[in-house]
Amino acid sequence: MTLSHRCLCVFGAASLLPLAAVAQAPTDLVIRNATVMTASHGTIPNGAVWVHNGKIAGVDATVSYMRKLPREAPPGTKWVYKTGETNLIGVLVSSATHKSLADYLSEKIWRPYGMEQDAVWMIDDRGQEPGGCCISVSLHDYARMGELILDDGRIQGRSILPTGWIEAATHKAVETGDAGGGYGYQWWTRDDGSVDARGIFGQGIHIDPKRKLVIVMSSAWAHATDRKQAADRTALYSAIAKAVKT
Repeated sequence: MTLSHRCLCVFGAASLLPLAAVAQAPTDLVIRNATVMTASHGTIPNGAVWVHNGKIAGVDATVSYMRKLPREAPPGTKWVYKTGETNLIGVLVSSATHKSLADYLSEKIWRPYGMEQDAVWMIDDRGQEPGGCCISVSLHDYARMGELILDDGRIQGRSILPTGWIEAATHKAVETGDAGGGYGYQWWTRDDGSVDARGIFGQGIHIDPKRKLVIVMSSAWAHATDRKQAADRTALYSAIAKAVKT
């Protein structure tokens, strides 16, 4: 499976949707669109919980919900951050590997990289972890996740990712309207070469390859998103980076 494969494997596979639903599923959506947030589904509430009607029995909630949304624009033409598209990536990974996200993460990264503590990943009523949220990790292990990116995805000298993946993922793929930044493959990119993972309520991982620096922030903002506090977080990252020699 590559970024150019169509998402029909999720929206239309007989194991996931009734055959009658295949004709209604989008066929021009490729995996890359979801990876860089340009799938252009209609309005999707960001956050951990969706409440919606018309769920198809036995079908993942992400697929059931998103397949009914109208298109905002042709796939690949409009960027809008939507957690649902990251959830969709999680469904794709589970479908391709025939494993839960937690099991796959444990097998490929958690145990081989020597994470300090067990992580906790919430599941839905089908036992599926949402790809876009709800994983609890210790501060040290979040930092190790950042170090794995700095190490170019290598564990004990062996790469667990395709050649060039980290470089491609952490470079601007689409414009977001933010001065000095953009969006890559699920990473917020900066023109100075650093990248961020941003979570609700102020969670964050900042990775600066030039300084070999990883900054992790665990927070409890009063609201899931807050522009001022987000700006303060960015300013803190920048202040720490300036104090570290390249």
